[in-house]
Amino acid sequence: MFQPITIPFGAVVLSNVVKLKEGVTVDDAELVLGEMCNVVKNTYGNEEGGFIAGQVFKYTGFVSEEGSFDDSKTVDDHLLIVTYWKSFEQHEHSHADKVFKEKFAALAELCDDTYELGYEMLWQGEPED
Repeated sequence: MFQPITIPFGAVVLSNVVKLKEGVTVDDAELVLGEMCNVVKNTYGNEEGGFIAGQVFKYTGFVSEEGSFDDSKTVDDHLLIVTYWKSFEQHEHSHADKVFKEKFAALAELCDDTYELGYEMLWQGEPED
């Protein structure tokens, strides 16, 4: 569950921003989020399903002065769910699943907003030894 992941070149990444309602904490959402992620991992984590790996991040409030054109921007608290897939079509198929939709609806009840954007990988690299 907490081991490093390897992402093959050519994967697609889906980035889902989840803005929790005021007064809802990460702890409040953790069980629902975990159940939703387990549906994807356990049902679609095979060749046919196309799920490669996923990560969940909590926004911590810092904005990079070095990596931003305008470091004065502010962003509301949110979670970021990042999933890696063999194809966008496989991602969409998994999210049309009845059980997944039920779990996502439970998460959405805790949110003001959620949106998911997809990206194709253009480059990846690691430092050379």
